[in-house]
Amino acid sequence: MVQPPARVFDDVPVLCGHRGSGRGVVGGQRENTLGSFRAAVAAGVRWVEVDVRRAPSGRLVASHDPLDGEPEGMLEIAELLEDLPREVGVNLEIKTELADAQRPRNETTAALTADLATRSPERPLLATSFDPSAPMIVRELAPAVPVGLLTWIRFPLRKAVPAAVHLGMDVVAPHVQSLQLEEEELHRSIRVAHEAGLQVVGWCPDREQAERLKAAAVDCLIVDDVPSAVAW
Repeated sequence: MVQPPARVFDDVPVLCGHRGSGRGVVGGQRENTLGSFRAAVAAGVRWVEVDVRRAPSGRLVASHDPLDGEPEGMLEIAELLEDLPREVGVNLEIKTELADAQRPRNETTAALTADLATRSPERPLLATSFDPSAPMIVRELAPAVPVGLLTWIRFPLRKAVPAAVHLGMDVVAPHVQSLQLEEEELHRSIRVAHEAGLQVVGWCPDREQAERLKAAAVDCLIVDDVPSAVAW
């Protein structure tokens, strides 16, 4: 029997900074850099999202794009978790790569993320991925860490919600385009997710989309421009 997932977000809806202060360069800060994450926290968000990639050496670094060899000068995820105030939640988006298929399970990107997460027991954390095996590996190795399923544009919400429930996720995080439904269907889908024990994250909404999602009781909005979103 599927166990009820844990609650991740309180005082909803929560704003979460995408790759720090937002995608690309926001307020002079480039995404996935320590400056961008610090600026997001200074702007008032309580959660940030970071892309987690495994370097050939086994280090975990913040990068949306695949790595070309051993990176230099990139933010290490361990440094980020050490730097931010303990009350700030971090959504660790695990970027599985092809090489993970050739690694032992305990050396994959997901396994290394789980190990790192266990060293920050006081910080709110969430491990998510488009690869459903990644949060499942985290759940095996770090059962106290909440996990979530990310879904892309062409994966409809009516499939994402049951998939997340029966994979044992705590959160379902569909792309905002998957949430562009008729009002009745949107509200019903999110209500069903909540009744099944999931919290719902919408990522990359513009202001109008964010208002619709707030009205539909979405629990978290991952935003691409933190200063603007805070001003909303």
